Amino acid sequence: MSDGTLNGKVVILTGAAGGFGRVLVRALLDEGANVAALDINEIGLAGLKESLPAEAVGRLSTRVADISDHDACDEAVAGAMDHFGGVHILINNGAMGMGAIRADCLERLVGIHEITPEMWQRFVATNFSGAWYLTRAVIPTMLGQRWGRIITVTTSFFTMLRGGFHPYGPAKAGLEAMAAGHAEEFAGTGVTVNVVVPGGPADTPMVPKESAFDRKDLIPPGVMAPPIVWLCSDAANGITGNRYVATHWDTRKSPREAERNARAPIAWRELAQNPVWPGGKPGKGRGIFAIGSGPAGHRSAT
Repeated sequence: MSDGTLNGKVVILTGAAGGFGRVLVRALLDEGANVAALDINEIGLAGLKESLPAEAVGRLSTRVADISDHDACDEAVAGAMDHFGGVHILINNGAMGMGAIRADCLERLVGIHEITPEMWQRFVATNFSGAWYLTRAVIPTMLGQRWGRIITVTTSFFTMLRGGFHPYGPAKAGLEAMAAGHAEEFAGTGVTVNVVVPGGPADTPMVPKESAFDRKDLIPPGVMAPPIVWLCSDAANGITGNRYVATHWDTRKSPREAERNARAPIAWRELAQNPVWPGGKPGKGRGIFAIGSGPAGHRSAT
């Protein structure tokens, strides 16, 4: 895009030193945004900064932050707001991969006996709770200015439900359910909430080099940038409560057509339509029937 569509906008991006993160930092800076890049990897953040042109570095702040710690999240948001004078966009990209348990996790799936309670808690805190901590920290400002974007990177439903892929799968499932609920909660406020997934295994450190995949067969991390940048822009005003499969976003088409082709229902909306509820159905005028905005034409979920 590179049309300055995000001039003046302040973005907080987690997992900024990783495969998706580095791509997103560059894409957001190219569009004129100011980016507060968070990651637990200090060396990776330094390398990211060194890889950018001087003009872009002036619109980048980096911070070592452990998003599993709610105090660290509050401090990171306060720091970004002090540095740039506000916050408009939160991109929840940071996560731990299954390689943290065992590098060959994709070849030999991880059994429950291999997961310690401490490791379970660490995954849940990083891959799930961190996004909630950050959302809680940014939402007063976003609601006050009646404009905000919360974009969360989740994963395929296959991965969420896959046996031997805990704690990663359940934590990501919780993350997507949370995004669906926040889209509903913030509907009509000017704050939109959507999720973006690559669509399958991607060529990032999340897929350990010990896996048997040929790297050229993996999804390139660059596919994440076009849908996320578009969702951050004013062109996406009112588009909320959706899931986007990045590999289905065709940059040769108009943004509106690309959006329509890449959009799918968030979470498990089709399963939530007919609860047994006192008095009939919940959420009159709101609730489970209000989420999901955009023109018709959903593609199948991945």
